[in-house]
Amino acid sequence: MEYRQLGTTDMSISAVSFGTWALGRRLGHVSKESALTALNHAIDCGVNFFDTADVYGNGRSEALIGEVLKERSERVYVATKFGRRDDFTNPENYTYDKVRSYCEDSLRNLQMEALDL
Repeated sequence: MEYRQLGTTDMSISAVSFGTWALGRRLGHVSKESALTALNHAIDCGVNFFDTADVYGNGRSEALIGEVLKERSERVYVATKFGRRDDFTNPENYTYDKVRSYCEDSLRNLQMEALDL
């Protein structure tokens, strides 16, 4: 696997990442077993960057990533997005308290203490 430095960070990111939109069941049913197998296989192949969002299956893709990462020792980076559950064009949905709530929900789903991106 080829890796690249992410900007000026110390993150060495795989050139191939794993987007988890489909794990949220938007493209049809993806069983939990199949999703976990795919995520583990990606890590086995050297993928260390996963892209997700809180709206992918209403947190399902984040929770699946969290479940896999809990069992793995490799350093994996996760980028998640939030704010789409509400009207993302409304600035009132980006108050400190709202953003904190979005982040805490994602952290809980991912079983992580901090978001990478």
